[in-house]
Amino acid sequence: MTEIKKEMLPNFFVVGAAKSGTTSLYEYMKMHPQIYMAPIKETHHFSTDIDNSKFRPNYARSLNKDLSVFLDTDMSKGIFHAFVKERTQYEQLFKNVNGEKAIGEITNSYLYSSEAARNIFNEFPNAKVIMMLRNPVERAFSHYLMDLRIGYERDDFMTALKKDIARSPKGWGISNLYIEIGMYYEQVKRFIDIFPERQRRIYLFDDFKKDAGAVVKDMFGFLNVNPDVEIDYSQKFNPSFVPKNKVIGTLNSQKRIKDWLKGVLPKSIKSKFKKTLYTNKNLPKLKEEERRFLAEIFKEDVMKLGKLINRDLSVWVAVDQ
Repeated sequence: MTEIKKEMLPNFFVVGAAKSGTTSLYEYMKMHPQIYMAPIKETHHFSTDIDNSKFRPNYARSLNKDLSVFLDTDMSKGIFHAFVKERTQYEQLFKNVNGEKAIGEITNSYLYSSEAARNIFNEFPNAKVIMMLRNPVERAFSHYLMDLRIGYERDDFMTALKKDIARSPKGWGISNLYIEIGMYYEQVKRFIDIFPERQRRIYLFDDFKKDAGAVVKDMFGFLNVNPDVEIDYSQKFNPSFVPKNKVIGTLNSQKRIKDWLKGVLPKSIKSKFKKTLYTNKNLPKLKEEERRFLAEIFKEDVMKLGKLINRDLSVWVAVDQ
């Protein structure tokens, strides 16, 4: 096992929010020669209040992985997410650090977790923290489209939303948390209360979507790496698409079969399957009554958040869009 020195461990964290462009951000950061990103995009290591033994079966199969074989490789074939509880395993994710100035990881549960901010600060008090926040109404709907794609949902959005609101118990990996993940005020405040202003940046997905290059260059400057490295910001990662019909949607919910196929099919075949079975055309649209329903739920939290970060966010909960 490679000995991990302190200077090889993370000096920055992107903590969320979920469905706010963090997958694209992860890929852009990986392209920068002065940045080392953990080969597992989401490790959840510092979210110690999230109990992975209670995850619903599909999510548990996806995250509760045996990492021993992966950690013994060169880790060039990264993993999207895993629940990395053991400290020694977490440190091994950084065994390939080789003089990069910025060393980091991206985990969306860190923003939602009530303990991650304090855990990160206790371990890395000088670390820099980046947050990307998306209109919570649009975030919830994008989250729903993802769940539709991966087979966690088959209901229409309003039905799925109301079921999730009423679900008990709730929690990361237990329920969908369409509303809870978008209640940013307390989540952001936890980091603001702990990390000095010079060590944190908050960006809006609205700005990232409009000009990803400008936002990411600003992040590079914040991380003290060359902001003028050539990055192809036209590349999009983790776009929305859904099953082409209900039969595919039903098969999509059979996670064991999906996992088996992922393991045995070559990448080229999987890509063809995706194009055959899924579509990004005629995606469901957020209806006006759904927007109004969510805007009413989020309004108070959005107004408090706007004051906290000194940004006018009223457009997020405006209903005449």
